[in-house]
Amino acid sequence: MTIGSPTPTLPSAPPDTRPLIAISMGDPLGIGAEVIVKALSDPELRALGRFVIYGMESVLVKAASSAGIRPFWFHVDSREPIRVDSGVVVSDFAEFASQDGSAVRPSLEGGRASLRFFDEAIEAARGHRVDAIVTGPIHKVSWKMAGCPHTGHTERVAQAFGVKRATMMFSAGDLRVALASAHVGLFALRNEFTIGLVFQPIDLLNDALRRWFGIERPRIAVAGLNPHAGEEGQFGDEERRIIEPAMQMARAGGIDVEGPFPADTLFTSHRRVRYDGIVAMYHDQGLIPVKMLAFDRAVNITLGLPLIRTSVDHGTAFDIAGTSQADSGSMREAIRMACVVASRRVPGQVIRC
Repeated sequence: MTIGSPTPTLPSAPPDTRPLIAISMGDPLGIGAEVIVKALSDPELRALGRFVIYGMESVLVKAASSAGIRPFWFHVDSREPIRVDSGVVVSDFAEFASQDGSAVRPSLEGGRASLRFFDEAIEAARGHRVDAIVTGPIHKVSWKMAGCPHTGHTERVAQAFGVKRATMMFSAGDLRVALASAHVGLFALRNEFTIGLVFQPIDLLNDALRRWFGIERPRIAVAGLNPHAGEEGQFGDEERRIIEPAMQMARAGGIDVEGPFPADTLFTSHRRVRYDGIVAMYHDQGLIPVKMLAFDRAVNITLGLPLIRTSVDHGTAFDIAGTSQADSGSMREAIRMACVVASRRVPGQVIRC
């Protein structure tokens, strides 16, 4: 190099284009921290994206120690700006760290903390600072104790984005189930059971199967509400009066939908293989078979949002929190699916999940 010549510079590394995934830790007294730490301890999963965990580092460190996992993250105070060039960063809400984790029941403190974590993830998504949200388990009673008017993640995130149509869907391999109603008591459902309520999950499930799962023309089965799907009106007329008109609306829009079928046989193996997705009428009608068939790998997905939001399909499990017994399979799949779907870069591009 001659005197006076420009100093050579090393080429800068290309920016990391992997999706940035926000993970809200859930109730700090539950198993959320444990399943997150166990899932992200897998370097192959971490290779799919970049991650910011909204939670408490003290709880994450304790969970890692109990599981024999060395911390693999950086952390910053929750009041500081977050930049995630690669790897995992914890946005630490240390003001909640006084909780000792001994409670095995819903609590005001757990509700306040988990609400704060989730709201921060929502704000990051609204500000286009993250590409997807994955949520750890919360307890609805804790949220109520903390003054939250919403019954769960789905309702809160839908309101935050001004979405009028949001539906819960559960996915595990070829098993995909959307719910017409979710957090509604059975006796209260009779006052809310409308044609629109049934049409919405058919429509949103069809769209998700096409765009997210790469199924060009999905086949959708719809469960009946009553025993034997009403059996020609002997056990209720909701199938004729509400479900069938909703299906007719869907068919008019080009959706391949069949039913209503008796729910007690719809989830058998020989019936499921005929369809790409199933619409259940109420929470337990859809969730009992999902959890029986795929408890450790099912993912809760919110349909109808302008971004991907996934979650575990289980609760806080206060009874085993802190024991390192929790299975992280559902969290692993929730993170993986969020990464895969959020990786879409070309409008209309299909990512197979």
